[in-house]
Amino acid sequence: MSNSKKYLQEEIIRISGVNPKKCMRCGKCTATCPSFDEMEYHPHQFVYMVESGDIEPLLESESLYKCLTCFACVERCPRSVEPAKLVEAVRLAAIRKQGNNRLTANDIPELVDDDTPQQLIVSAFRKYTK
Repeated sequence: MSNSKKYLQEEIIRISGVNPKKCMRCGKCTATCPSFDEMEYHPHQFVYMVESGDIEPLLESESLYKCLTCFACVERCPRSVEPAKLVEAVRLAAIRKQGNNRLTANDIPELVDDDTPQQLIVSAFRKYTK
């Protein structure tokens, strides 16, 4: 593994606070995921790919933005691996690449209406910009 891949892997593990080596790949996290059908890479695959250092495909994947961060995967994991935290850390790494922000302040007015909760707007803005 190259130094840059190793650094990225260590950075994602540090940011997430998750030890992906604890995963036994039982798939309970994926079975619980409400976004399963929408995701190219499922929660257990995220964990394995981070563990193996194969992070580049994850950085380019739309699965990063399909995760609802509902933490259902965290609740179901028998080993407390917390796949959602790894997804968040990979998403943060993707967003930190210059010019990769998915949402700007100018995009918000056309996405909301009077029934949109303010908490949703703030949460989405924090999720898609860093």
